[in-house]
Amino acid sequence: MANTTAGLTASWSDIWLLDGVRTPFADYNGALAAVSPTDLGIKAAREVFAHAGVAPQDVGAVITGSMAQASFDTYCLPRHIGLYSDVPIEIPAHMVQRVCGTGIEVLMQAADFIAHKDIELALCVGAESMSRNPVASYTMRGFRMGAVDFKDFLWEALLDPAANVSMGDTAENLARQYQITRPQVDAFAAQSFERALAAQRAGFFAGEITPIRNERFERQDYQPRELKLRGTKELATDTHVRPSPLETLAGIRPAFGGVQTGGNSSAIVDGAAAALLSTEAEGPAMVAAGEYTWPGSLDVMGWDVADDGLRAIFSRDIPKLVTNQLQDAASEFLARHGLAIDDIDRFICHPGGARVLTALEHAFGLGQGALVEARAVLRDYGNMSATTVMFVLERILAKARATGAGWERALMNALGPGFTAGFLVLDNR
Repeated sequence: MANTTAGLTASWSDIWLLDGVRTPFADYNGALAAVSPTDLGIKAAREVFAHAGVAPQDVGAVITGSMAQASFDTYCLPRHIGLYSDVPIEIPAHMVQRVCGTGIEVLMQAADFIAHKDIELALCVGAESMSRNPVASYTMRGFRMGAVDFKDFLWEALLDPAANVSMGDTAENLARQYQITRPQVDAFAAQSFERALAAQRAGFFAGEITPIRNERFERQDYQPRELKLRGTKELATDTHVRPSPLETLAGIRPAFGGVQTGGNSSAIVDGAAAALLSTEAEGPAMVAAGEYTWPGSLDVMGWDVADDGLRAIFSRDIPKLVTNQLQDAASEFLARHGLAIDDIDRFICHPGGARVLTALEHAFGLGQGALVEARAVLRDYGNMSATTVMFVLERILAKARATGAGWERALMNALGPGFTAGFLVLDNR
């Protein structure tokens, strides 16, 4: 026991995140304020089945997450989400509560169910209504005259009585410890809003958000349920994302006497998300993954804390480094898995700029312009960081389905701060 660590880890093989959707997230006391988390979860669950083209009757477990007792029937939330999304009645359903880690815990438990309980498909749902957090009293039964004690559940639940510190106080303590200033926080928030608005305009969220309208949920032999919006006929986008220039954010009063305000903090919103985990999925299998960070390379790509917020560092030498050194790093990674560059017949690369793509083509021995899909994504969306490589993968898979021109083994590559290269081998045989 002396050698055990405080951290817990988990790993699985042949577990797939098959598909996922979410509702728009609506501001506190906004369009979703009257909707119970159960109905939000039912909507997300129904949509993920439709989006994935998977039958609810194939589900072997329903695992949900919801923290607050935001309706009287929340104890039944897992069961009702399963029933009203047409999952068979005999399929077990349970709730997970792990505060901010609830979402990842739901997915981990689903993976465990698939790995150890002989099921092939799990429905995972997270639903929360901050607007419906109750004003509650835990001392009402048998109260004395004048001793009625109601409190705001949403506010009180943010206090840890063991340390007598609220969540907001913890953030302020960290800001003081790491010398994070109010101008830095406001600048980071302004940049986040700008990026979110740009992503909305580009349709970046279109594949994950399902619009909501007033809707009735029915199942034979059970009472119908209803989802009713407040003040609108349809909710199709996240409502908290709005133009938030730095000068506006700078004028907002601190919430805890320090750097945090209602403008630069995470929004208090209502919404739900659903995902399907499975042992079976169409498409390439992930067979190996790894990364390499060049020592002493923070000046190549990284972050710098300035008076007005975080600033990204991008050296002009990135294309040169990629041209001269990336193939060696990729070859070392592949060799650890019994592969070589010559075993790869498709390269799927993060479009980190036109010069970087040219350098990648040179590094992997490809002709200039060979990374067609990566260049198309760069043209259509710009460089949206390393995760943009998923857009490239999506286009390559769509092209393969449309033309029948497949490939056997691909190397995905993305570049990030550090300077770091990430690698993933996909097997499509």
